[in-house]
Amino acid sequence: MALAFDEFGRPFIILKEQEQKSRLRGLDAQKANISAGKAVARILRTSLGPKGMDKMLQSPDGDVTITNDGATILDQMDVDNQIAKLMVELSRSQDYEIGDGTTGVVVMAGALLEKAERLLERGIHPIRIAEGYEMASRIAVEHLERVANKFEFDESNLEPLIQTCMTTLSSKIVNRCKRSLAEIAVKAVLAVADLARKDVNLDLIKVEGKVGGKLEDTELIYGIVVDKDMSHPQMPKQIEDAKIAILTCPFEPPKPKTKHKVDIDTVEKFQTLRLQEQKYFDDMVQKCKDVGATLVICQWGFDDEANHLLMHRNLPAVRWVGGVELELIAIATGGRIVPRFQELSPEKLGKAGMVREKSFGTTKDRMLYIEHCANSRAVTIFIRGGNKMIIEETKRSLHDALCVARNLIRNNSIVYGGGSAEISCSIAVEAAADRYPGVEQYAIRAFGDALEAIPMALAENSGLQPIETLSAVKSQQIKDNNPHFGIDCNDVGTNDMREQNVFETLIGKQQQLLLATQVVKMILKIDDVISPSEY
Repeated sequence: MALAFDEFGRPFIILKEQEQKSRLRGLDAQKANISAGKAVARILRTSLGPKGMDKMLQSPDGDVTITNDGATILDQMDVDNQIAKLMVELSRSQDYEIGDGTTGVVVMAGALLEKAERLLERGIHPIRIAEGYEMASRIAVEHLERVANKFEFDESNLEPLIQTCMTTLSSKIVNRCKRSLAEIAVKAVLAVADLARKDVNLDLIKVEGKVGGKLEDTELIYGIVVDKDMSHPQMPKQIEDAKIAILTCPFEPPKPKTKHKVDIDTVEKFQTLRLQEQKYFDDMVQKCKDVGATLVICQWGFDDEANHLLMHRNLPAVRWVGGVELELIAIATGGRIVPRFQELSPEKLGKAGMVREKSFGTTKDRMLYIEHCANSRAVTIFIRGGNKMIIEETKRSLHDALCVARNLIRNNSIVYGGGSAEISCSIAVEAAADRYPGVEQYAIRAFGDALEAIPMALAENSGLQPIETLSAVKSQQIKDNNPHFGIDCNDVGTNDMREQNVFETLIGKQQQLLLATQVVKMILKIDDVISPSEY
């Protein structure tokens, strides 16, 4: 593509291989873009809310994923269209920033695009629509601030945190034991949280899963679980008050750096070499014993000779432990990772109250539990489930719950869920529209209508009459001036979300509105699409 100027100095574009490229301009381009965005939103719409459906995705190499986490669905979908890719990015950024609400943000963007399409057909300029949306989103975000509730929590009263995590988990496949999972998530976050600085390091929470057992067997371990067992079957399976040497150096004789060759032509030479090797191993094991280690965790393997010696010298060992796990063990036990045997010293050992090996089922599946650590800031959530897909989906659901608990520790404002916040914002935006005299007024009203897409989808997915239910809740909100009325998805018989304990985080909701508005503005501003030819 090249830019040229005519005799009046006006620029025009020269396209190379013009006939091979397809080009959409003006309104056609905008409509094509909007329909692509709407198509993506339509896919996710049915998976919104506690009664939302799950999606089954098959990767090119045959792996099957079953999930209703918006970010995961879009991530695994094979999307060709560039505008649809923007929607994928949108859910990813919501996941990255907040961790929850990934489906809602895409549904919201789809609804905004749908309303914008009608305004474009009436001849309103896309920039004016974009400006109107911007104003409306500002009104909605400020309104959310006003209707938000603060709640105070401490170690003795975790109920508000647990209720909010339960709201997040109720839309997932694991909703039958959402109470226990929400409690696990809250306890895990509080174990690693720094409440004074209002900060949570989620890297310290490790989520492990093992097929077998049932979801109710999921547990929180104040320590680390490693998917390894003792290197020798005769080593002790349980060590109390363990002093752990964490090594990144292998149990093997040193190799010369240069290329080398050893000629062994007599039995004596072979014996000498063997004794030499044995002496190396002896020294290594002795060094570990001397500093007082009662367990060795090594990043590399050791050969049978070393393994045999360790067993004889009564020094249990674990081999092939990955780098990330090694770091977590070091953080939890307060130990130092030692790169050379010469550097081992008693103060570099980690301390744990109990290290035990636990076997699962009838198979030889074993895992190592390192518990009651010196620094219990690293915790592990250990998930059990009927099959691999359930465990993977539980991991994703717990990630959402952990993020929600983290956000609440950072900012403890909540709004009520079940679409009540959106309906309340919609009423506020429509009321504010009258104050704007320009064409933007239409866009602001459209934004207010689009906000109703979320409660509408919730009602639809719960098998209720969508329009009837929505209008009943809206009129109730206006009549009582109470922003807590939402869609009764679980058929409890009350629309008051405060009674149902359905909460969402304020920052999550605000982020949804802001991100959706930004993406829609971006899509509306594109008026020329040049795509290469299809081969």
